[in-house]
Amino acid sequence: MVKAKNLLLYITLIILGTYFLFSGLIKAQSFLGPFVTAIILALLVFPLSGWMEQKISRSAASLINAFFLFLVSLAFLGLLSYQLESFVEKWPKIKETMKPKIEQVKQFAVNNTPLNESDLQLSSKKNGSGMIPAVSSSGQVPQKKAATLLSTISGAVGNFLLTFIYVFFLLNYRRKFKNFLLRVFPDEKRDKVNSVIIKSAKVAPKYLVGRLVLIAFLAILYAIGLGISGVNNFILVSIVAAILSLIPYLGNIIGLAMAMAFGYLTSGEIGVLVGIIITFSVAQFLESYVLEPYVVGDRVDLHPFVVILAVVIGNLVWGIIGMILAIPVVGILTVILLHIEALKPYGILLSKRKFSKD
Repeated sequence: MVKAKNLLLYITLIILGTYFLFSGLIKAQSFLGPFVTAIILALLVFPLSGWMEQKISRSAASLINAFFLFLVSLAFLGLLSYQLESFVEKWPKIKETMKPKIEQVKQFAVNNTPLNESDLQLSSKKNGSGMIPAVSSSGQVPQKKAATLLSTISGAVGNFLLTFIYVFFLLNYRRKFKNFLLRVFPDEKRDKVNSVIIKSAKVAPKYLVGRLVLIAFLAILYAIGLGISGVNNFILVSIVAAILSLIPYLGNIIGLAMAMAFGYLTSGEIGVLVGIIITFSVAQFLESYVLEPYVVGDRVDLHPFVVILAVVIGNLVWGIIGMILAIPVVGILTVILLHIEALKPYGILLSKRKFSKD
């Protein structure tokens, strides 16, 4: 009876702890999101910063690396904005191209389903109505929307800039943070903690660099296939689609949809559609079975089920940024767990490698 009560108490504490943990993570997104992103970026440029510090001061090297990451991020945002602008410009042509195909789908639905043309017209009217909210004479709704939009944009810009400020301080004062971690633990465990810190700091950048190399390979594969297929702006589409592969599963779907928008929806040719599907199918096969095992390898090895859980939980907690950060964060956590003997069983649970019983 006592054991049953203790087990029930432990289960209750675990459930409550998990609930409050994720509730806290959701509430602290505006702070933790940029900070965790900065940690990942700082680990990425850590080897480069260490090499630069042999020639210049640590502060200067940290500032240069933070500014370099800032420029790279601006370039990526510029690519996205250019693609969005190009899509908006082509939207009238896309509508004109797809209009007969939509009519064919409607006709197929009328001929092969219980629906009739009046049902489809009524559905179209319902989807088109009710989209514009009522506006009072004082214009309260537009004012509220403008204020909300302005607040959202200013918050996003602030977090974006704050991320690179964090990167600078993490690189510049990393020795202070390391000494803090060492002093938290007892003296007899400091050598072990120092070893874990060093191994984690070396493994994480290797994994992230491996992902960047994988993105470069995917960009080349996409560019070749989409160029042959006749997709407009195929180079930019390929680069953005490859970068979006950082978001597991969903990123590939978004990349495919973007290629469809600039290829098939613009031209309306079946050959372009077939070429896009073949390109992404071949690229995903090579990524899963050739590129990822040999380029990324065992730098961070997560079980596929853990990857899916991490992405889903990351999306629930922090949205898209959570999906992007989920894999590197859980990957780095797995590396740390595997190097701490007391926590190694949890690392084995997250890892896809097979470990001997001893």
